Amino acid sequence: MFFLISKLLAFLITPIVWIIALLLVSLFAKKTIIKKRCLIISIALLLLFSNSFILDEFMRAWEINAVQDSELTQSYDYGILLTGMTTQDTQYKRLNFMRSSDRLLQTIRLYKQKRIKKIFISGGSGSIINKKCCESNNLKNYLIKIGIPENDIITEKKSRNTRENAEFTAKILLNKEQSINCLLITSAFHMRRSKGCFDKAGLNVDVYPVDRYAGPRKYIFDHLFVPNPVTFNSWNLLIHEVTGYIIYAIMGYV
Repeated sequence: MFFLISKLLAFLITPIVWIIALLLVSLFAKKTIIKKRCLIISIALLLLFSNSFILDEFMRAWEINAVQDSELTQSYDYGILLTGMTTQDTQYKRLNFMRSSDRLLQTIRLYKQKRIKKIFISGGSGSIINKKCCESNNLKNYLIKIGIPENDIITEKKSRNTRENAEFTAKILLNKEQSINCLLITSAFHMRRSKGCFDKAGLNVDVYPVDRYAGPRKYIFDHLFVPNPVTFNSWNLLIHEVTGYIIYAIMGYV
């Protein structure tokens, strides 16, 4: 139930839904004052959520700072890679990689540099419809194809959200007899909630935020003033993540 509600909420909190709802009210409301106010608010929201500079500032405030490789003072037993970066192309039988696949690329680099000994991939199906799809399996097969030994890849296949990522991963790794050290690898905007969940699950991890959205401040005219429709997707990610963190905190998951 929590999984289904979270998917519905993710749709309802997207800025474009708010803007469309306000525009519809401005079209069909009977009172002129309501029409006018809803139209003004919808235009204001459109300008706000299409501004790249404003988005960067909010992302910068939320994202966990990246870690310099020189700060990694040890070789980790496991690099824990959280999924949510691919879709399946069933026609051509291959994976489509999204922007968040930086998680995978940085994990491969850390493995090749021997900063992590094994790659632990956590994530099953995050889809309501296609429950049979297992992203961790898909990524494991991909890594094997590009030459990473199968013995160095471990998968957790049941989790559907961040809380389950942490709980199911902890159950597997904490059952090992020897003490282990782990490096958690996920997007910078997702790291705050992820680290909280892993701490709650009792698995102590160091963090390696990747896929950063807010880089150095850019005082360029188009970045400051020209509306950019691409920012809407980034706002969706940020609002979803902040809302998710708040709900997780209320539920006691972080």
